[in-house]
Amino acid sequence: MKYIFGPVPSRRLGSSLGIDLIPFKTCSFNCIYCQLGRTTTRTISRKEYTPVKAILSELKEALRRKRPIDNLTLSGSGEPTLNSRLGKIIREIRKLTTLPLAVLTNGSLLFQEKVREELKGADLVIPSLDSAVQSTFEQINRPFKGLHIDQIIDGIRVFSQDFKGNIYLEIMMIKGINDAQAEVKRLAEALSGINPAKVQLNTVVRPPVESSARPLTITEMKAIKEMLGNRAEIISEYDRTEFSGYEIEAESEIIKLVLRRPATLTDLSNSLGIHPAEAVKYIETLTQKGLIGYKEYGKEKFYRAYPRKVKCLS
Repeated sequence: MKYIFGPVPSRRLGSSLGIDLIPFKTCSFNCIYCQLGRTTTRTISRKEYTPVKAILSELKEALRRKRPIDNLTLSGSGEPTLNSRLGKIIREIRKLTTLPLAVLTNGSLLFQEKVREELKGADLVIPSLDSAVQSTFEQINRPFKGLHIDQIIDGIRVFSQDFKGNIYLEIMMIKGINDAQAEVKRLAEALSGINPAKVQLNTVVRPPVESSARPLTITEMKAIKEMLGNRAEIISEYDRTEFSGYEIEAESEIIKLVLRRPATLTDLSNSLGIHPAEAVKYIETLTQKGLIGYKEYGKEKFYRAYPRKVKCLS
């Protein structure tokens, strides 16, 4: 499938069926921590990037397969609110299933009334807000020229006043960039106007696009959680005590590929015939298990297996 991927294990949403509305790496940001690579088309221009009929056709097929799904999630290769048919897509999804619908967004276009109106059809919206300081925002998110963090915060705030579903605000904490007390204090001030149901603290757990994006320790994360109050939580790892045959097979195929030769995310995605956002999930698990790692060559990350550790599992 071209637009539907998964279901994949999500640390926030359980078993999530992804719906991709945007061509690969088309976004209003070029975040230093993105696991999918650098943004190739940085824009705030909204248009019908992917055909509605094709998306719905693939979704119908995915739902017919009867695999366990906790949520449908509009996410994937770029910023979903860039798709000008977002409202239509959400309405049509509602006709197909009663599964909860979540939207992962960087929040950059919520200052537009039309975008806020279209998102009202979702059950859960998860905007990101990594800093409330313009210079830090630019350092982390590297936004499209002209985007200002105060405008974005105000858009999220206005949306939160009218939205009937839940809002979880995600903050990606990066060591030495947005973890100082003054930065966290400014974030706390912004949160008081938004009033999200949850504030989900994350840090860099997957190979980022830039080596400057470094993770915080759990102790550092807990200290920030205390500063942000009772709604804040540290996103835990997805509990996969039971592995599906599909997940085991996908991880096994990745190991086989990178045992033969180093491979990029794009190589693995193309070889397995799965979406890059899905491949990332399996790469993360294998990296945490110590079975694969990566080296950077130029602007690319090449994944490779550790033969001795893989052999121990045989």
